Amino acid sequence: MPSVALRVRIPGAEAAALLLDGSGRVRGDADLVFHGQPAHPSGAAWSGPSGLVLDLNGVEPEVERIVVAGWSRHGGFGEPPVLDAVGPDGTPVLSYVPEGVPDVSAAVLGVFFREAGGWKFDGLGEGYGSGFAGLVTAYGVEVAEDERVPVLPGPVPLAGVVKMPRQAPPPGGYLPGVFPPPERPYRLVEGWEFGEVFEPFTAEGHGHRVIAVDPSVPPGPVLVELAHEGEGYVSLYPLDEKNKDEDFLFASPLPDFRGSRVFDAPRKHPLRFRITATGRWRLRVLPVAAARQVEGVLHGYGPEALLHPGGPADLRIDFYGDAKVENAYISLYTHEVAGRTSLGTDDRLLLSDNGRLRRSVPLADGPLVLRHYAAGPWTLTVEELD
Repeated sequence: MPSVALRVRIPGAEAAALLLDGSGRVRGDADLVFHGQPAHPSGAAWSGPSGLVLDLNGVEPEVERIVVAGWSRHGGFGEPPVLDAVGPDGTPVLSYVPEGVPDVSAAVLGVFFREAGGWKFDGLGEGYGSGFAGLVTAYGVEVAEDERVPVLPGPVPLAGVVKMPRQAPPPGGYLPGVFPPPERPYRLVEGWEFGEVFEPFTAEGHGHRVIAVDPSVPPGPVLVELAHEGEGYVSLYPLDEKNKDEDFLFASPLPDFRGSRVFDAPRKHPLRFRITATGRWRLRVLPVAAARQVEGVLHGYGPEALLHPGGPADLRIDFYGDAKVENAYISLYTHEVAGRTSLGTDDRLLLSDNGRLRRSVPLADGPLVLRHYAAGPWTLTVEELD
């Protein structure tokens, strides 16, 4: 199984992940991830409205197994719970279907385990009549006194079938996690001079709204980040001095949208945006220097502004598309910004295409701002020139 970020779901039931060490037990209560404790400290596992996200690339070396469990709040499952996992582009990866369930309210349905430098999956059907508290206690989680359960017989084996499609998801892809997404560490690219440095501005909301950005954000080049929860359309327009829409910064139906773009904040009137959205969103305005630097291997999802401060290099692009976006589009532009105080319009087009692809393009001497648009997950690999 490729070491990718997977969305793991148990439709009709609550889902949880237990990260286990070589002893088969959690190292501490933080190794349990579920709706009441939605993020693992390592960032490798999250719980959200649409299930679990497991970033297998980011799992700590001490973790050898990840157990996936489901439980019902209604005293029993009724129908057998089904575990399924999809890759970054929505491609099915695996499913586990128990053939039946006894009268239990919690069950371990599967386990991801390390083997030969990668990860494999095995269906592990075990039902617990003692409920979720009894299940997690069996793996070493300390349960509060008022949630403890009487000693009951051990887990009940559940027969089942693991199904694994022939087509695997793309390696290395990124899958968004819970909302709001964890904020990247606030780091400025060393030596980057394009755009002023200021305290980031953040706004959060739901649905349509007009946003007045704090006056402390200076005019000139800034980095705008937008995240939107779930499926549905989202768009972001800056407003001009007459309070009318200018050209949009983002307009996308991409599920769990994440995007960033460098934008010239106005000098003659306050910075304001109009957002249209079907779900919850988070907007951030940051210094350009807070964007990610193009170096090594980068994984991403959706459009992103990137910085290239170094010398000439080749950039390999792996674009995986999105199962819900037909003929998913990808493009890449570069802006030369040395000695400039605005982004300008003399960008250079390096790539414009549709569908999955692998391609290399040349990067010139920096400093460059890269405007990378992608309707789905992608990987960029920098290949330095000798």
